[in-house]
Formats: sequence, C-alpha cells, structure tokens
Amino acid sequence: MNYIDFELIKKAKSIKLLLTDCDGVLTDTGVYYSSDGEELKRFSLRDGMGVERLRKLADVETGIITGENSKIVIKRAEKLLINNIYLGVKDKAELLFEILQEKNLKSDEVAFIGDDTNDIDIMETVGLSACPADATQFAKDSADIVVESRGGYGAFRDFAEIIISAKQKIKE
Repeated sequence: MNYIDFELIKKAKSIKLLLTDCDGVLTDTGVYYSSDGEELKRFSLRDGMGVERLRKLADVETGIITGENSKIVIKRAEKLLINNIYLGVKDKAELLFEILQEKNLKSDEVAFIGDDTNDIDIMETVGLSACPADATQFAKDSADIVVESRGGYGAFRDFAEIIISAKQKIKE
C-alpha cells in the first residue's frame, strides 16, 4: 500500500495487539484433506517475519483468532512464538471484549485483519482493521485498509509493516 491517510497512521500508532484470522489471512484459504482429516495448510514465511518484526520493532503482541480447531494452527503459533491463540471461536467480537479485559486494553489499541463475513463484527469494533486483497467484498467494505497482498501470500505482513512504520514515526 503506497498511500495511507493521516487518520489511519494515527490509529496505527495506538496499536498494542494485532489479532488475525487464520484461514484466508495467514493461509490462502486452501486446505488439504486425507481420509484422516485436515492434513496441510500453506502459510507464508513473510507473514511469520511480520510477527517477529512487530514484536521487535514496534513492541506489538500478536494473536490468532479462528473458528477452526486445528492442530496445524497451534503448531504455526508455537513456531512464531504467538501466545495468544484462540481456536473454535464462533463470535470473535465477543471474545475481543474478554481479551480487552484480560490484557487491560482499549479497543482502539487493538488491530484485526480478517477476510470474510465472520470477521466483520470484530473488524468494526477494533481501532484499526484490514483485509487481504482477495477478501470477500463484505470484509473489504468493513476494513479500514485493504492490503495489496492476498491471504497466505503476505497480507498479514503488509498490515504489520503499516503498523511498524506508523510506530517508528513516533520516535522521529
């Protein structure tokens, strides 16, 4: 994304926690099944670097909220040192209020990136929201930012870099 207006930069500076959906954001929406069930999901290494850069350069925590109950997501979160992982969530906005209380945060200190209708309520509640370039139109209509990359191909990283850039401007 080449241009972001001043209001979005101001919102990004306030972020302390970036939450993400999994399927359609961290993955390309595809999943491989065998007769034993879910076997593989594809994740972008660039998104993983985005998690690390948020932690090191902007002091922003990350978390995954997904409606799925997937051991694969747990493995990916462990690899990225993400401690905030919420599986099997049917109402993401309701969970957000629990997270805000637990972490003593305000909604404007939380960002979320999602891609579909089940993400809209939380997208409209957090301080800053985004979606991948290939998100549903419903998500695009609710997002503050539509990033350039598709889900599973760096969309999370795009959003992370916007937040990192805004936070580094604080120091200038």
